[in-house]
Amino acid sequence: MEIDKKVLRKQMQDRMKELSKPEYEQLSYQIACSLYSTPLWSQAKTIGITVSKAPEADTWQIIRKAWDEGKRVVVPKCIPQSKQMEFRELNSFMDLESVFYGLWEPNPEKTDEVRSEEIDTLIVPGLAYMKNGFRLGFGGGYYDRFLEHYKGRTVSLAFEMQVITRFPVENHDKPVEMIITDQQLWATGDA
Repeated sequence: MEIDKKVLRKQMQDRMKELSKPEYEQLSYQIACSLYSTPLWSQAKTIGITVSKAPEADTWQIIRKAWDEGKRVVVPKCIPQSKQMEFRELNSFMDLESVFYGLWEPNPEKTDEVRSEEIDTLIVPGLAYMKNGFRLGFGGGYYDRFLEHYKGRTVSLAFEMQVITRFPVENHDKPVEMIITDQQLWATGDA
């Protein structure tokens, strides 16, 4: 029986919303601490990262930490007309604007575009993951299109509950090379 991606996305979002504020904060903190211990973090000079929206694992603290360590932070700006995505350098949370779906994106008037070749490590968001590195995204396909040409390192951050045994994988799907949860870290092997 084929698993319906729409149904799975909704189920996962509902499960994540059940986390209490203390659970959400603690688990997000544990995920972030694991990330900081990896070469993907320590070796990266430029980090591509989405500005999280609950109930996704919190990335605001990770952005602050990257700034503290002198790393360059670049965040995605979606271009709905072309279904493409570009990354722009973020130096202050004040340079964000809320565009659609309540997502925070870089304001193009206050930020500069950064080429994908300059991004050392890309933190790829998603709703569900398999241990082999495949992810179920939010359905827009922006990251799938970006990853087709991206050559740097990739990692996803997830709550343990987001790692499931299976979901449909399509030909264009690209696995991330590491998944970090609040309980463990998987190098996915073939990336």
